[in-house]
Amino acid sequence: MHSADDVLKSLLSLLEKEIQKITIDIWFSDAAAVELRQDCFIIRTTTPYKKEIITTRYGELVKKTLGQIFSADMDFIVLDADEPIPGEEGGAGASASLPHIPKFTFDDFIVGSSNRFAHAAALAVAKNPARAYNPLFIYGGSGLGKTHLMKAISNTIRGDRPHFRVLYLKCEDFTNEMIASLQKGSEGMEEFRSKYNVADVLLIDDIQFIAGKEQTQIEFFNTFNTLYDAHKQIVLTSDRPPREIYTLDKRIQSRFEMGLLADIQPPDYETKIAILKQKCEIINLSVSDTLLKYIATNATANVRQLEGILNHLKADHDLEGGEVTMDTVRRAIKDILIGTGTKPTPSLIIEEVSKYYNINPDRIKVANRSKDIVMPRQIASYILQQLTDLSLKEIGSELGGQHYTTVISSINKIKSEMRDNPEVANIVKDLISNLSDADASI
Repeated sequence: MHSADDVLKSLLSLLEKEIQKITIDIWFSDAAAVELRQDCFIIRTTTPYKKEIITTRYGELVKKTLGQIFSADMDFIVLDADEPIPGEEGGAGASASLPHIPKFTFDDFIVGSSNRFAHAAALAVAKNPARAYNPLFIYGGSGLGKTHLMKAISNTIRGDRPHFRVLYLKCEDFTNEMIASLQKGSEGMEEFRSKYNVADVLLIDDIQFIAGKEQTQIEFFNTFNTLYDAHKQIVLTSDRPPREIYTLDKRIQSRFEMGLLADIQPPDYETKIAILKQKCEIINLSVSDTLLKYIATNATANVRQLEGILNHLKADHDLEGGEVTMDTVRRAIKDILIGTGTKPTPSLIIEEVSKYYNINPDRIKVANRSKDIVMPRQIASYILQQLTDLSLKEIGSELGGQHYTTVISSINKIKSEMRDNPEVANIVKDLISNLSDADASI
């Protein structure tokens, strides 16, 4: 794969596995590949509004997918029709019209009471890898800055120690890569282990997704021990502390807890104001202090929500002109808050259950009485009832046309199992937690 056009084709093909084709057609159909750089892929779309949607709704997914394509951390930039390419010769005002794009540094991270301890620990690790805190385990809810700190660690170490081998990836990528290596046999696994065992710094995001995956846990346990014994730095992030990852192997839990655990809480009022001011400067948006205070008071979830509100205001400003007013702020907050309440789709729930049990989702979706499908389908029934607004009849339709009385029986069966069997209770808790976390990142 050599050209930017090839990368875009591969990207869109992989995205079809994550989001509906109609969504891709709406937002990506007129996107054009602009440039492929060593650590960045640039595309162009037709309007500022499409740029805003692609960046805010699908930016993280695109970055993750680019990481799968290149097996490396890649930045992703979207330009609208009138924006010059960053870094190109274009006269005095060309590059000046582009907003500053942060590279996930410690300087760009707003520190407050809710994240000061995690920031200090991350900075210490970045300056003295494997000497300060090892492993460093950062945990907290979605959109609070865990990935920012992890990438700041990576960027700092790469800058200060260019000879270091730094590996950053998502837990899901680690799992997928291991599965692909297993399919290649002993030679594939030897190559897989060699890649990770020679790292000087290993950073894995969303490690909670390792829960319940027995073979992945075994490989990660061995990798962890190899690196730790060689005095190499390990940094992990999760949406919860190790003790609350219920189907995590106890040996791995103890490894996580023998280092430093640092939590990040939702930002307090003062930190939110500072974040909003910084983001306004980055995207070149003028918002009065009164309106910033209103946003900080009414948007309480996380940093990503604050960014989403400002990006919404920026899109409104670019499309309609005029100043940012209380009405546009209220509309933006309403749209973003509604957007963050989206429930996981039935397909996503069935897929997550299937991943856990290592079966094809189609086996759950069609009429099938195989013994190995009974428990997964019952758990899927229970979670569908818990996390969606589907009726019992509609749940049955999603699961191979089951009669609603069968769905009721399945739900009651899982409720009973969760009361009497801690292992089943933990499996269901992990699946629901993972689905809630995945929904928050959409």
